[in-house]
Amino acid sequence: MNGRERVLALLDGQPIDHLPLMPITMMFAADTAGVPYGRYALDHRVLADAQCRTAAQYDFDYVSCISDPAREAADCGAKVVWFDDQPPALDEVDALLADKSRLRRLARPDPQAGGRMTDRVQAAALLRERAGAERLVEGWIEGPCAQGADLRGINTLMLDFYDDPGFVHELFAWVIDMELRFARAQIEAGADLIGIGDAAASLVGPHLYDAFVLPYEKRLVDGVHEMGARVRLHICGNTRPLLTSMGTLGADIVDLDYPAPLDEARQAMGPRQVLLGNIDPVRVLRDGTPESVTAAIAACHAAAGDRYIVGAGCEVPRGTPPENVQALTRYAQSTRF
Repeated sequence: MNGRERVLALLDGQPIDHLPLMPITMMFAADTAGVPYGRYALDHRVLADAQCRTAAQYDFDYVSCISDPAREAADCGAKVVWFDDQPPALDEVDALLADKSRLRRLARPDPQAGGRMTDRVQAAALLRERAGAERLVEGWIEGPCAQGADLRGINTLMLDFYDDPGFVHELFAWVIDMELRFARAQIEAGADLIGIGDAAASLVGPHLYDAFVLPYEKRLVDGVHEMGARVRLHICGNTRPLLTSMGTLGADIVDLDYPAPLDEARQAMGPRQVLLGNIDPVRVLRDGTPESVTAAIAACHAAAGDRYIVGAGCEVPRGTPPENVQALTRYAQSTRF
């Protein structure tokens, strides 16, 4: 059973040989390939090479197009600050929608028009060509809260929930239409699964999440499923108060960051939800030992049960010892069904 078969079988409730392994690697992958992160984020060929090298070295079950959250916003016209060996950053002081009236004049970018979205579509196609026979290919889009924050500025968006809720709904609906177009382009290029990153959603409480974020995340999940692909929901941060609501979305995989206990997630989301995570990426994975990593991931597995995928709470950090990542691989491959 290869990695692609293993992940899809688990999602379909079919027998698997051992637990799948799907850690998020971005800066770690660039470092593994020996390339500056600025090149990784800007050139799909560099990204695909780094993903394939990292997946082969650690025997991951997938490869991913993930790099940074500034692709869609950049193509919308947002100001992006670039660094040679760090992820790009959005300039919140000069946010694209600092004047919210601009939303009604803002054209949605074409994912195939040659911008940064196109580069990710090209990454999906190249990963499919190079690794798709053996490993699952993951595309990536931003969720409504994350992309809304990228366009409006995260602090301003948090005030908008109270000051102008109608605008938030308008913004999120605009975002969802753009993201579904972006997802479709990646799926048509070869992505088996679309990751939805919505980190900013962890900053709102259950009331705001249910009223503003959940309906739009649901539209994303359902839309990707209608296109024939699977969905991985990734919300960094403390999602503990949101677990029950997140479990209603129908995402094939729910990633959990380390502040959200997996046993609580299992209870809140039910026995069929596939969970991924969620050891502390820094204190356990980067700063621990192979033995402590193994103990931590075993505890996660015990809490989640066998509808589970091995990974960290978020990205494998730059500087993580290779032997600690190899401990994840050994644990996943030692579980026999």
